[in-house]
Amino acid sequence: MFEGLRFNHWKTNLDDKGIVTLTLDRANSSVNALSREVLDELGQIVERLSIEKPAGILIHSAKPGGFAVGADIKEFVEYAKQGTVLENIENGQRVFESLARLPCPTVAAVHGACMGGGTELILACRQRIAADDDKTKIGLPEVMLGIHPGWGGTARLPRLIGAPEALPVMLTGKALSAKRALGLGVVDRLAPPDELLAEARALLRRPHVRPLAQRARAWATNTWLARQILAPMVIKQTAAKVRKEHYPAPFALISVWQRGGSSIQQRLKLEARSVAKLAETSTARNLIRIFLLQERLKGQGSGVEHGIEHVHVVGAGVMGGDIAAWAALKGFQVTLQDREMKFIQPALDRARQLYEKKLKTPEKIEPVVRRLRADVEGKGVASADLAIEAIFENAEAKKALYASIEPQFQADELLATNTSSIPLDELRQGLKAPQRFLGLHFFNPVAQMPLVEVVRHDGLDPAVEKRALAFCKAIGKLPVAVKGTPGFLVNRILMPYLLEAMRLYSEGVPGPVLDKEAKKFGMPMGPIELADTVGLDVCASVGKELAPFLGLELPPGLDEKLAAGKRGKKDGQGLYVWQDGKPQKPEVDPDYVVPADLQDRMLLPMVNEAVACLADGVVDDADLLDAGVIFGTGFAPFRGGPIQYLRSEGAGVIKGKLERLAQRYGERFAPKNGWDLPVLSQPPEA
Repeated sequence: MFEGLRFNHWKTNLDDKGIVTLTLDRANSSVNALSREVLDELGQIVERLSIEKPAGILIHSAKPGGFAVGADIKEFVEYAKQGTVLENIENGQRVFESLARLPCPTVAAVHGACMGGGTELILACRQRIAADDDKTKIGLPEVMLGIHPGWGGTARLPRLIGAPEALPVMLTGKALSAKRALGLGVVDRLAPPDELLAEARALLRRPHVRPLAQRARAWATNTWLARQILAPMVIKQTAAKVRKEHYPAPFALISVWQRGGSSIQQRLKLEARSVAKLAETSTARNLIRIFLLQERLKGQGSGVEHGIEHVHVVGAGVMGGDIAAWAALKGFQVTLQDREMKFIQPALDRARQLYEKKLKTPEKIEPVVRRLRADVEGKGVASADLAIEAIFENAEAKKALYASIEPQFQADELLATNTSSIPLDELRQGLKAPQRFLGLHFFNPVAQMPLVEVVRHDGLDPAVEKRALAFCKAIGKLPVAVKGTPGFLVNRILMPYLLEAMRLYSEGVPGPVLDKEAKKFGMPMGPIELADTVGLDVCASVGKELAPFLGLELPPGLDEKLAAGKRGKKDGQGLYVWQDGKPQKPEVDPDYVVPADLQDRMLLPMVNEAVACLADGVVDDADLLDAGVIFGTGFAPFRGGPIQYLRSEGAGVIKGKLERLAQRYGERFAPKNGWDLPVLSQPPEA
């Protein structure tokens, strides 16, 4: 059937029943990313199949990790630079539409990750079967890259499962489990992983017939009238979560669906043009850049054995307890030490809640619970491969602890501190093996915050740093290596923003106004709500540590709040009153006039400090700085990070604004060392 044709990325097999099996196995890659070459080969295969007319076609992946991770993002970046996005989108659409039009039965057999273009490939098949396995994930996450599905996802999914179900899948970008995909009708059957291909062949012989009610609902929710009624409702729901000027892709997706008629060709044309237009936006450029930076962070721990099986955590407070719980969840044996059991028990209770939320069933929860053990006497230190200190922020107390536990180390055990601000050059004094001491600075809440700062000092062994990066990868975190100067990277950049916002608050600017202006810029949470959430005591503690170094002062009124026991969310009262875990924000006088320079006063200190961090070599390069600040603070992702924002606005423009703020409000706004760095004048696309 395929005589004379050679394929690099597809294997073809014709059995004696006339069934053709197409196996996707991208050459020289551990995953199947759908490059132009992969699609062009599929196009050739489908063209031949349309002539030969086999009895059926089965498509699956040879990669053990999954079906397909989606389009090749690096290729997409090149298309955007060359202005050929539309042409390449249309090419992919043609290949998938040719597959969809084949006259024989087609079944896609899915295991592991099936994302983006991979999901659009299976949607072009008549039937889909998935491995009944926790690793199976099916999704269309393109909105997270500032675009939306472009190879038929918007054209096919709503017609398959109904618009009310399909739109949230595409608008959130969240992956579906195998069972959820079956429940929605994205796949037709589930099969045990080791029986997937056999069951797929059975499905080819006896196609699944969808219930009439399911088909009728899918049709009814895509009529012209239904689209005109539903679209404004979905737009309103989406606008409550994201701003159109910040994230245009979800709104463009809804528009494409609303305008798409009964003709698949018309729907595909709308989809392709919309994606090509979105690809030109700074939002798409920045979100794709962040995705590639995330992949870079993940890759830092590759190819290195961390050699860690047992983790010992000292300090069962919120941070220490949650670090211990997370490490156990990710497969490590963990011992958790504190002065008395009454300090450890709340951490164990929180851990169980986390496991119940993540794992659902007792047979999955109990083994993880058993991996996390209370250790009041601290006997676990001697047998651990990594000891993490997570006690209160006091340098002398930390050094005293190291003096008691370091002599118990057996071999090449790593010692790490979770300090958020104390310089490591100070903490390493007196250690017998400072080369195996480093910082692993997690962020609160540990289960949600993806970043870990791997904190260096001059005496750190580079091999130990690599082991730490590999450990972070093993627990599913994104590591950024930072210099051990005060505040490291994230807190050093975050504190000027928080302190200036609290100063503005003390000057009489209402908290809700400050929060609203920050969110208007693109921050995920306003600074006043954030300060209360982190805890005013934590802000004060870190602020006192960093203020002299940063040339700042703590805002007035903070000590009085703390003296009155008003630390924020955890006390039910701080800068706001909190009820049921939510801030009760007071009404703002409608005649209140927002100062014109309010956003600049709050946010430009972050940019100024980011430049100073680059000049001081806190991180290895500007890309890592942007990644660290985005994943550590939530800095407006669509802006690409503080350095990317500075480049897009113009370094001279931002520096001029800081100079004017310094003249008006004081030296704390004066441009810091580093504004002459060549990297700041690079174009934002770089």
